[in-house]
Amino acid sequence: MKYCPIYKKCGGCAYINEEYEKTLLNKHEYVQKLFGKIKVDEVKGMKDPYHYRHKIYASFYNDKYNQIHAGLYEENSHRLIDSKMCLIQHVKANDILRTMCTLAQSFKIEPYNEDTGRGVLRHAYIRISRSTGRVMLVIVIGSKGLPSSKNYVKKLVEAHPEIETVIINYNHEHTSMILGRKSDVVYGKGYITDQIGNLLFRISPQSFYQVNPEQTEVIYNTALEMAQLKKTDTVLDVCCGIGTIALSAAPLCKEVIGVEINEQAIRDAEKNMKLNGIENVSFFAEDAGRFIQRLDAKPDVVFLDPPRSGMSEPFICTLNRLSPKKIVYVSCNPVTQIRDIRLFAKAGYRVQKAVPVDNFPFTKHIETCALLVRESAHKDETVSIKVNTDGITVDQKKHMHPVKPTYENIQRWIKEKYGMNVSTLYIAQIKDKVGIDKQMTFKDRPAKGRVPNCPLEKEEAIMDAFRHFRMI
Repeated sequence: MKYCPIYKKCGGCAYINEEYEKTLLNKHEYVQKLFGKIKVDEVKGMKDPYHYRHKIYASFYNDKYNQIHAGLYEENSHRLIDSKMCLIQHVKANDILRTMCTLAQSFKIEPYNEDTGRGVLRHAYIRISRSTGRVMLVIVIGSKGLPSSKNYVKKLVEAHPEIETVIINYNHEHTSMILGRKSDVVYGKGYITDQIGNLLFRISPQSFYQVNPEQTEVIYNTALEMAQLKKTDTVLDVCCGIGTIALSAAPLCKEVIGVEINEQAIRDAEKNMKLNGIENVSFFAEDAGRFIQRLDAKPDVVFLDPPRSGMSEPFICTLNRLSPKKIVYVSCNPVTQIRDIRLFAKAGYRVQKAVPVDNFPFTKHIETCALLVRESAHKDETVSIKVNTDGITVDQKKHMHPVKPTYENIQRWIKEKYGMNVSTLYIAQIKDKVGIDKQMTFKDRPAKGRVPNCPLEKEEAIMDAFRHFRMI
């Protein structure tokens, strides 16, 4: 076990100072509680759970001695802390960040200050190919140009010849988004390639690609094993990204249809298809909900790999009408996953298998693959599925809850049951944590640089209220 001196401030790795096997047991218990009576398999962990992140973001800042550092934001704050010794970031990324800071100091390149809007060096985005060890470096600046850019990049590449491409990205907006809209490739081709199984994948700055490529292969193998594809099957891959699941499934079935809203990801997916000589996949850059409304083909198997917020209810209702035989749901947020599973259960789907994969060791997060099989179409069911959460069995009924889950009603319910007051800001924070859409008025928003840290006992009360109002 390794010790991280800043884990309490950083907050990114809640379990970094615990035995890894214990963290796997804790994650399994968490997922099993959410899935209730549905048996959940043991968590598939890593042999070496350190330095697994091949995708790294860092922001630059000056300390009180005017020395430049690269770091992450302290949990629930706007303060940056040095992360160049991070135990889950790839060691190459840590080395490159140190060099970037040293060179910026010598070239007198100032870090960008988000409060004043002045300075240059804002963020670094580093992507490392597991198969080749090659690096894509995106330098995000908050100014019109990077001073001495040619010499700065030259020195970087000389110090780290594994850097295959360097992109300068321009982000002048007052935003929490890392990348801006405009980029210039200043070294290399503007992308790197990685390998999953026997397939090559092209990764550009805007592409979604998992942070942990070793466990990504485990996730996709698990998903494909669940699907048990046949040569006659038509497959629909929703939120397909750069085509990782779609292209992995292609040799095992008749045809694959991939849909993704990110146009750059679809461009990469099409290039990946050509790169691997695959011809039975069609990719579409479109909102998945609108796409399946006009889909002529009837998929036999559907792969879902949505963001943390999960799928929308209208999308699920439309997909239920397509009646695929199997749905393989891959999720990085089991809370929204089980919420969506309840909606699928209304159309007669049941969970046949659930397998957690530790894609994010030492953090609170877990990836879960669930196989849903359609048994029958329920026309008038009242109860869709019974899920035990936190010791409480919740019957998700067809009708709406008689009391609307407004902020005021949630606060009143918590006050009556727990005798405590909770702010709308705490409720919004927990909504964001579990992937529920939230709306806040201006007066509810925190002052600049201040983000509330919801106490654990209030978080548990809010989660209980969410379950009471059938929001999760």
